[in-house]
Amino acid sequence: MTDRGFPSEQIDTSRPHPARMYDYYLGGRDNYEVDREAAQRVIDFLPDIIPAARANRDFLERAVRYLVDGGVRQIIDIGTGIPTSPNTHEIAHSISPDVRVAYVDNDPIVATHAGARLTGSGGNTGFFLADVRKPESILDHPTLGDLIDFGQPVVLMLVAVLHFIKDDEDPAGIVAALRDALPAGSHLVLSHATADFHAASLPEVFKVYNKATATLNTRPYDEVRALFDGFELLDPGLVQVPMWRPASTPDPEEVKRIGFYGAVARKV
Repeated sequence: MTDRGFPSEQIDTSRPHPARMYDYYLGGRDNYEVDREAAQRVIDFLPDIIPAARANRDFLERAVRYLVDGGVRQIIDIGTGIPTSPNTHEIAHSISPDVRVAYVDNDPIVATHAGARLTGSGGNTGFFLADVRKPESILDHPTLGDLIDFGQPVVLMLVAVLHFIKDDEDPAGIVAALRDALPAGSHLVLSHATADFHAASLPEVFKVYNKATATLNTRPYDEVRALFDGFELLDPGLVQVPMWRPASTPDPEEVKRIGFYGAVARKV
């Protein structure tokens, strides 16, 4: 199921898009020249963006595997990370093909890629266009209603999304609105960029993102932690993403390079 919801003339390839820049950081090919130029400027100012993007993607994979292994069978992934592979549904379906995944994004180009990525997913995966700044547009969407049973636990994924929400757009209020729709036993998977480790490099990075379709808004540890209000953090709590249940002990020098916090939490 794919609902594009936007006319083709609304697709803007004249400005870099953060999702396609992220794809470039990860070595993907689903991006445009304008995205590559912007992403390369970020890399020039902040080379650590490449290991940070990879570590964030690895965190997503570990979190999905952990929760699906634990029995969760419904996932809402907002800010999908499509087209970069492996996607959430690919990870989940490698464990259990009956997991239902609803993808949400606000980029019409992502919708085009989603149509190709979701072919052969057996009807357990859907995509629709909506903006996380308007949680009701997500919760009331028919595609979500077709896939997700809010009488059963759900995983809500907000991976590398909320740092594109400005303070005056109330990121905590957005999470709260989505949280209140979830039944007890649901989980939140969230990661967020921070300036706690790269403050000197970020002014130039901000300038690049200010010319993109979404600005970058890093937040310190305490502000990211506050986004989990109403949830109970699972061990090891909110940490730099390589430290969340790694398969092996990360190199401390490598961890210092990662400007992302992440955690998985349960609604009680």
